[in-house]
Amino acid sequence: MLSVENLHVAYGPIQALRGISLEVPKGQIISIIGSNGAGKTTLLNSICALIRQKTGSIKLEGEELSRFAHQVVKLGIVQVPEGRKVFAGLSVRENLMAGGYSLTDGQRVRQNIEKMFGLYPILRERQNQQAGTLSGGEQQMLAICRGLMAEPKVILLDEPSLGLGPIIVNGVFQLIRQIRERGITVLLVEQNARKALALCDYAYVLENGRIAMQGQGRELLCDAAVRNAYLGEC
Repeated sequence: MLSVENLHVAYGPIQALRGISLEVPKGQIISIIGSNGAGKTTLLNSICALIRQKTGSIKLEGEELSRFAHQVVKLGIVQVPEGRKVFAGLSVRENLMAGGYSLTDGQRVRQNIEKMFGLYPILRERQNQQAGTLSGGEQQMLAICRGLMAEPKVILLDEPSLGLGPIIVNGVFQLIRQIRERGITVLLVEQNARKALALCDYAYVLENGRIAMQGQGRELLCDAAVRNAYLGEC
């Protein structure tokens, strides 16, 4: 569904991505793991046209993606950024409405808001509350639901569990499962390698801007090198 081929990205003289190629099949969860600075967020930003690739190809359903971020959203790719980045001064409902800005049918926007309330019911209770007053976990759920408002074909999640307690992290991963069950393809960048690999259908390990390993998530969970480098085991 989403394919990246021989992607190179540089920040001035610094090469951030070095010939990345990967596939994100329809209806699957694909995880990207790696240490800080490996190029994970750069990869997501490149897909969303937030930064320009030096060379390479990024295609959705066989068609080259636009070089303009707003067009990428309209084509069906939405990114939920690291750090949540909700609109703190707007209400929960207003944040959801902002997520649906690309939809021209007001009735669909209202219907999608109701769907988000069904996915995470506490948002209904908080709908008139300023987003900045929510807990960290509630803000993360809101950020994901805001992304879903645009009815994406593919949703890119950047470190959704970052800074959250274990119980909230479990809730986030349960929401990711529900997203897949709704037929939405997920590309997940996640610091919690154990949970990411247990959840996903397939995974890529990034090191220094290159893909160092790849395979089914549960296979990589059992790989000695992965366990030593990313799971804190020897």
